[in-house]
Amino acid sequence: MLTTLNALDAPNIVIAPSSHRTSASPFTLVLADILESDRIFAETLANYRSPVAPMVQHLRHYRGKRLRPALVFLCAKACGGVVPAHHVLAAAVEMIHTATLVHDDVLDEADTRRHNSTFNAEWGNKVSILFGDMLFTHAFHLTSTIDGRACQLIGAATNQVCAGELLQTRERGNWHLTEDQYYEMVDGKTAALTELATRLGALYAGATLEVAENLATYGRSLGIAFQIADDLLDLTGEEAKAGKTLGTDLEQQKMTLPLIHALNTLPTEEAAEFRKLLKNPAANKRAEVTDTLISSGSLQYAKRRAEEHARTARNCLDCLPRSESRTILEQLTEWSIRREK
Repeated sequence: MLTTLNALDAPNIVIAPSSHRTSASPFTLVLADILESDRIFAETLANYRSPVAPMVQHLRHYRGKRLRPALVFLCAKACGGVVPAHHVLAAAVEMIHTATLVHDDVLDEADTRRHNSTFNAEWGNKVSILFGDMLFTHAFHLTSTIDGRACQLIGAATNQVCAGELLQTRERGNWHLTEDQYYEMVDGKTAALTELATRLGALYAGATLEVAENLATYGRSLGIAFQIADDLLDLTGEEAKAGKTLGTDLEQQKMTLPLIHALNTLPTEEAAEFRKLLKNPAANKRAEVTDTLISSGSLQYAKRRAEEHARTARNCLDCLPRSESRTILEQLTEWSIRREK
């Protein structure tokens, strides 16, 4: 059986004092709902026996903060309340997210995820890709038990995720990638699922289309801020703290926002030298690349952009009445850009 979530799995943010508690995990408010979506997730895969069972068991190492299920439930509570459909939809969204992590590790040739070995490190690329595909199909099967609207929304978001990953893979080594192209990739590979989670939470709680659209924009902006912060973490973080293989963006020749900014702002000759460094297959170039990004102001630029998207997300919450769930959604905009793992 898959292990379930406890309050310590959530990001470590102190919630503003309320009549119920002074501080806690930000997901404590929706912990019971997350546990129910975890149960559905596990139950959906419970019928599988050897040799698939060890892989199902290994999923516990991939299931971290449950950010996307939490967004479903927090938005639902902010808009009226959680209903049973939310639990199924949250499980489906988390299943899609987990499938993308399995596939991402194959594409990045990563060995570590959340301080544990990746699927591809344990079972190889072919098995990992097929297992990720199985998670995708189960997510769609789960969604089909709700209604046609849910199928359409989840299908569209998954298409965006795949398109974003395809674009990023195709553009590896393109040292002339523009900032607009970067955002097109991020919209797909990261923001599509956080936007989906917040939209589903609002719509299935009976929110108006206007409120649902505002919360969808919140989710999209939060996802973009999260991805830029992840790009910075890959360049400057410590693997022991991050709990995953870092430096893979450089190794895989992925263009991220700090690199794009540096190449666009450095003098022509320096930009040419920086491109040579980026093309160099040497595994120990991370520190040298980071030095250039610091001196060019590119790390600071990326940080500012992440903060701008976080502010956009926070402003989208003005459509909601004051509540504890809204407060947590606001605080998640800060966590998204200041996390260490």
